[in-house]
Parts: sequence; structure tokens; C-alpha cells
Amino acid sequence: MEFKLDVTRREFLRLSALLTGAVALPKIGFAAEKTADQTVRIGYLPITDSAPLLIAHANKLFEAEGIPADKPRLFRSWSQVVEAFMAGQVNVVHLLSPITVWARFGSKFPAKVTAWNHMAGSGLTVAPDVASVADLGGKKVAIPFWYSIHNVVLQKILRKEGLQVITAPKAELAKNEVALVVMAPADMGPALAQKSIAGFIVAEPFNAAAELQNIGKVARFTSDVWNNHACCVVFQHQRDLDERPEWTQKVVNAIVKAQLWMRTHRGESAALLASDGAGQYTPFPKPVLERVLTPNAQLEAQYFASGANIHKDWNHERIDFQPYPFPSYTEALVEALKDTVVEGDNAFLKTLDPAFAAKDLVDDRFVRKAIENAGGLPAFGVTDGWNRKELIEA
Repeated sequence: MEFKLDVTRREFLRLSALLTGAVALPKIGFAAEKTADQTVRIGYLPITDSAPLLIAHANKLFEAEGIPADKPRLFRSWSQVVEAFMAGQVNVVHLLSPITVWARFGSKFPAKVTAWNHMAGSGLTVAPDVASVADLGGKKVAIPFWYSIHNVVLQKILRKEGLQVITAPKAELAKNEVALVVMAPADMGPALAQKSIAGFIVAEPFNAAAELQNIGKVARFTSDVWNNHACCVVFQHQRDLDERPEWTQKVVNAIVKAQLWMRTHRGESAALLASDGAGQYTPFPKPVLERVLTPNAQLEAQYFASGANIHKDWNHERIDFQPYPFPSYTEALVEALKDTVVEGDNAFLKTLDPAFAAKDLVDDRFVRKAIENAGGLPAFGVTDGWNRKELIEA
């Protein structure tokens, strides 16, 4: 049975419309929101990228900072998250880092990145009968969004194998063509099982779930192509940063403290996030989340043997937590996006200066202070200070 892809395409077009102002937002919401309202209202997708926001809520870290927090609101798609954020229904979200570039510079939406949510945490999963990346030629691969680190990294991997990306699937693909299709993460596993796609690249724990269900295997981890990359970042309204900086600082403090706690409480984090956990934040059972969050030397060895990881001197954590948004990453991301095939109008990227983008998109005042108060960068495994060199090699 052919898997239906039109729904997720409509989702992409919906978000495109939102980010170009073609869809009128409700008059209530952000426009009517009072800055006196101190409640933290989180919007998230059920992926491990959102974990620090959820752990901050579960461990009552917002309340410890003196601000109330509603139960985080789960969304199924990025367009839903963005629409709720633009309308002011939620005021703290995690977004794919390239989406924030698109929102800030493609649509001039007044919001900024205030922290990273995590590092790594994504992979390219393929069907069991796909022996290598080269075997993806002539097949379809799912991505969660055109503006995603997944699309950026996947295209680097495919180009290395001499494969060409096309954005519109056709009846017959040439052996050197790979058709990319946008698909909701929750739909990727079923599509792979039905053989409607040959693989998918997405955030955890969908890769881990496919492994445990024996419907797919990890061909490459994204962090082995771009070491310690961010995938999702914390995105907040410019108005909040300007008009209630104390509140913003407290929000970022809680998120940073959540990441610090998660670094040494991996198993507890999996339990809190699991479908049978107190908060029921995600639909995943604890074993799936543990496979992502808990280091496993035996699995690590297997991934090096299979080629899912090849850089032995890079960070091998399947997902790691470090909140500082390095400017070098944003600069490299903008450069990479210029060479990445996406659907729709990306003309804004042509004249976007990477150095300007890094300074204008990110406001690191709050996260710097929060990190310093939490023990400094070394507490998060960073020993080289506030600057780094990006390591990118497909």
C-alpha cells in the first residue's frame, strides 16, 4: 500500500504561508497578551530534542525560579507549533534551527534563539535491505522538514555518494536520484515498514524505535557528520526579551538547569519522559528513550563496526546537552543552507551574511549568565571557552 504524503506537504505549505504572512493569525493571542502574565507556556513535539523543556517542567524548575508554568502543550507538526507561537498561545518553544533562520530572515518575525536545547540526537535510518547509503539511489527518503538540520546533513551524505536530490517524487527515479519527501516523524516508521520509503532522517527516539521494532537500522548518525551540532533550539518572542528580561532570564535559567541535571540523570530522564511516566510527555516506552539517553558501550562499538559512526575522536553521545549557542554553528548553518535544496522560495538566503545572522538571530545574554551561575561551560563538558571550530565531514 502506497503511503500518503499529501498531508505533510500541506503542512509545509501551511507553514510557508504563516511565515510569509499569507495566513491571518487570531487577533487574540500574542497581540493581546499582557507582559504581566508570567506563566510559561511551552509548545513542543514529542522528540528528545524537547527534553530539557519537559524536564524543567517535570522537576518544577520554573517554579523554583519563581514563575508558574502550564503543562507543556504537545503538537504533531512544526506548522502547528509555529502557528501557536505566533499567536501567543505558547511563549517558549523548541524549533528546528533552520526554521528559526527562515522565520527571522525570511519573514522578519520578531523572535530570537535564546539557547540550544541539545546537541546531536538524530540519525539516518534505512530499511534492513539497504546495505549502504549508495543503495538509496533511485529511492525515496523522508525528512521532517525542508528547513531542518536533517535535510542539510542528509544532502551532504548523498552528495558524497554522487547522488542527486530531487524534491518532487516521480514514477521512475534514475539510479543516481533520491527523492526527498517531507513527513511527520510519527509517520516515518510505518512508511518504512510499508516500504513506501527506503529510509528517513529524523530526531530521536524515532530511530531507536525503528531499531527496537526491527523495521530499520541506523546508517549514519548526524552528529558523525556535523560534530556536536544543534538540531532544535529554544525560540522566544523578541517582545519578551525586551519587555520582561527578568522573566526571560528565569525561563532560561530553568532550561539550563534541566540540561545540567539531565547530563547526570539519563535513566531518570527517560523515566520522566516515558509514556507511563507521571507527566506522560511522550508516547514512547522507557526502553526506547533509554536507548537514546543512556550511554551504551556495546551499542557504540556496533555503530562503529557498521559505519553509523566513523569519527572516533568526535563526541559519541547519541544525544548530549549543552545550552550555549555557538556563533560558529549559526554561521556554518547559514552557509550550508545556501547549498541545500529546499522546496519553495529561499531567495532570502542569497544575501544573508552568516556573521550578521549569528548576531541578529541569537541573543545569548541570558544563557551566558545562566551557564555561569550553573558552574560555567566545563559543567557541560565544554573546555575551550565561548568559541569553537565546526567539524563537518560527511
